[in-house]
Amino acid sequence: MEAIVKASGLTKYYGKFKALDGIDLAIPAGAIIGLIGPNGAGKTTTLKALLGLCNFEGQLSVVDRDPRAARHKLMEDVCFIADVGILPKWMKVWQALEYVAGVHPRFDRVKAEAFLATTEIQRHSRIKALSKGMVTQLHLALVMAIDVRLLVLDEPTLGLDIIYRKEFYDRLLNDYYDGDRTVIISTHQVEEIETLLTHLVFIDRGRTVLDLPMTGIADQFVEVLVRSEDLEEAMKLQPIHTRNLLGKKACLFENRPRSELARFGELHTPGVSDLFVAKLRSQKLREGV
Repeated sequence: MEAIVKASGLTKYYGKFKALDGIDLAIPAGAIIGLIGPNGAGKTTTLKALLGLCNFEGQLSVVDRDPRAARHKLMEDVCFIADVGILPKWMKVWQALEYVAGVHPRFDRVKAEAFLATTEIQRHSRIKALSKGMVTQLHLALVMAIDVRLLVLDEPTLGLDIIYRKEFYDRLLNDYYDGDRTVIISTHQVEEIETLLTHLVFIDRGRTVLDLPMTGIADQFVEVLVRSEDLEEAMKLQPIHTRNLLGKKACLFENRPRSELARFGELHTPGVSDLFVAKLRSQKLREGV
């Protein structure tokens, strides 16, 4: 499958601090990617590099363009929603529609108006008078009405209540994603996007920790709820992570056949958040951090 984002040795320094440490990525077109990492892992810097908002070392191609050399053309095919409201507060809603229609050749105003008609947003309201949830709805209406190949979301629902968050992702999946567009989502609210994702990328301290399709999780990882009498034997197989669960020990294994582990207890495919914790902790143990 064609890669819409290709990165090799992506490196970024802020002074002496290395924010990105040789990241390699190959993001397939048509995927919904979860970019997951702890605070300071390099997620936002990675997204800034993809959008041409910072300089970097290494090779990077986004929609067949180098963001450093062709950002103007790149933004015809890419949209971005950040974790903070970036729409001018003095502007009225109808003025925002007019502005985007004037600057972006692929903006469909009819589609944006139809989306807004399903909300409580009034066209003559000033953006500064809208709630945070309404600002996010307006931003989504503008972005969803632009025909681009790549949508980048950096903590898009930060600070929103659960109703707005659910509505945001329902809209994204049902009204925007069509199987051809690619969506990159960076968020700490892993459980809320897990069912949307087709691809998963973990980064930590500027490096890629995991990069695989969601369908590969069940093939590569298995968590066993180990019976107490079998714990010693299970630990000999070196699980990458253990935790206490329901009075038993849950052991997470990587690249171990399920047939080999079934004798120890009940098998489960780990959720994204549990897998994230396990991979980061095991990585730090290997590196002696």
